[in-house]
Amino acid sequence: MSEFRQKGSYLYLIRIVLVAVIGGLLFGYDTAVISGAEKGLQEFFRGAADFTYTDGWHGFTTSSALIGCIIGAFLSGALAARLGRKRSLFIAGILFFLSALGSWYPEFLFFPKGVASRGLLVAFICYRILGGIGVGLASALCPMYIAEIAPANRRGRLVSWNQFAIIFGQLVVYFVNFLIISSHANDPNIVEWTNTVGWRNMFVSEAFPAGLFALLILLVPETPRYLVLSGHDHKALTVLSNVNGEARAREILAEIKATAVEKTEKLFAYGFLVVFIGCMLSVFQQIIGINAVLYFAPRIFESMGVSNNMLFTVIMGVINISFTLVAVFTVEKLGRKPLLITGSLGMAVGALGVALSNVTTLPAVVPVISIMLYSACFMFSWGPICWVYISEIFPNTIRSRATAVAVAFQWIFNFIVSSTFVPMYNMKLGAMGDSFGHFFAYALYGVICIIAAVFVWRLVPETKGKTLEDMTALWRRHKKGG
Repeated sequence: MSEFRQKGSYLYLIRIVLVAVIGGLLFGYDTAVISGAEKGLQEFFRGAADFTYTDGWHGFTTSSALIGCIIGAFLSGALAARLGRKRSLFIAGILFFLSALGSWYPEFLFFPKGVASRGLLVAFICYRILGGIGVGLASALCPMYIAEIAPANRRGRLVSWNQFAIIFGQLVVYFVNFLIISSHANDPNIVEWTNTVGWRNMFVSEAFPAGLFALLILLVPETPRYLVLSGHDHKALTVLSNVNGEARAREILAEIKATAVEKTEKLFAYGFLVVFIGCMLSVFQQIIGINAVLYFAPRIFESMGVSNNMLFTVIMGVINISFTLVAVFTVEKLGRKPLLITGSLGMAVGALGVALSNVTTLPAVVPVISIMLYSACFMFSWGPICWVYISEIFPNTIRSRATAVAVAFQWIFNFIVSSTFVPMYNMKLGAMGDSFGHFFAYALYGVICIIAAVFVWRLVPETKGKTLEDMTALWRRHKKGG
């Protein structure tokens, strides 16, 4: 037997994880690409002769990928269970690729090039939904894949890299969009170019990382947990040996087989609580309001009286990346629960600081620092740690289906929070005027952050250092009342 299999290889594990986190990068890339393209897209479809492209149409068009995200999240469980994690990720890569090409050239085969119409808009929306399905699949499957292949003592850190990749993917596409526009900065017809060609180039730029991901995912192994569930114990042992070494691999294989004897257990086979906790972690990650801040950061900074709101948005992006790394390097030392509770309380302070700034006379620097504190605390807590929990808290035999439900809840509440923030933020009340809406929105998010901290403290188990099979045993004991 080779020394490689006898001792295992951390480098081998890292290579596999790096391929998987490209899926996270595409997750971030696809959800953020619309930010640079939406103005040109709006002007293009305003030129349609057969219908009026209203603000309502534009709002639906720009958010249509979220519909696909919900669909993809629900489908992820069935695909992961029937096709495996690897092949399901390959499908996600293909969907990303097709969506990028279709959004770039929605006229393909059926419509004249460059002529806006209702039919063309429907085709474009379908391609965006297709990409959203890829996002929904990747958001559930990438953490699941990493968690099922990583050793227990490294799982939290490696799954956290997926969140880093999501944030990094968003920053990459902001930079790519900037370069695309800058390439025609000296063109006197740059506005026309942006409205006809520029937005297309932004969408097609995703085809390159998507194609690379689809090819590379073919070169990584299937997860040992799925291989055991599929009856391929020998292949599972090979993968486990390459990662952990032969002796430890046999121990892990025995643990997996002991918890994977049934392949058709129902979703609530281990009781209601485990599914409830997983879903509520997803819900809290959204209803604490972070996406309202990330999506509308320039608008928020402008309301605070900041003159260069885009500069402060970029600064916040750098802070977000930095504090995501805090989670990556501390999650295995400090544990999941302490990070979530500390982050929740820090977010509450930040949100309530912004809220109070709208009803009291405080220096302008207070709400700016408060909103950055709010965002930074999310990035080392709910951002990455929620994905860690979702990937490891469910027992092996229900993981694919339970993860699909939990992630679907996440996308549903992402849509709810994103669509309600602006009306809530702009609410007026008597003499307070706009200040009431600004105060109410952040006071509400602050209170929810406190509730989230209590929820984690009282109900969520610590999973640091535990194998996925340990979690199966924990929930089995809980169901029996042990």
